[in-house]
Amino acid sequence: MHSFGYRANAVLTFSVTILALICAIASISDNFNSPSPTATVQILNINRFLRKSNGDDEVGFTLDISADLQSLFTWNTKQVFVFLAAEYSTPKNSLNQVSLWDGIIPAKENAKFSVKIKNKYRFIDQGSNLRGRDFNMTLHWHVMPKTGKMFADKLVLPGFRLPESYR
Repeated sequence: MHSFGYRANAVLTFSVTILALICAIASISDNFNSPSPTATVQILNINRFLRKSNGDDEVGFTLDISADLQSLFTWNTKQVFVFLAAEYSTPKNSLNQVSLWDGIIPAKENAKFSVKIKNKYRFIDQGSNLRGRDFNMTLHWHVMPKTGKMFADKLVLPGFRLPESYR
């Protein structure tokens, strides 16, 4: 006959094996989801565009951000971290990214939104490279699952341009 300790060990080992198998299936099932998020960004107003005393350019916007990220949510999604970045190139750097706004979406019900806000973080370029600059707004997201690996992607929204003169 087997002792109580031996039987408890067998039950615990079986339970942990089944739990690991369920977690693996949950993680693999996310690979079959093909999300199709949509977003639009409009610059409603350029609140300030100035050259600071140290020579850096600074821009302040009022933005209208509308997005439908509901397709990112599956039964395995815990939350989605989303942020909007301005991306542009300069002679010194091939890619500059400046985060303008971010948020955490805790549930699918909150994943369709429209906000009118001033940029949450300062848009500063080290140097005077922003006058007349073309740039893209890029909406990035990171899907944080309950189990498995984190998934990240982005949606590039081109066609933005800063004015030629400071305001």
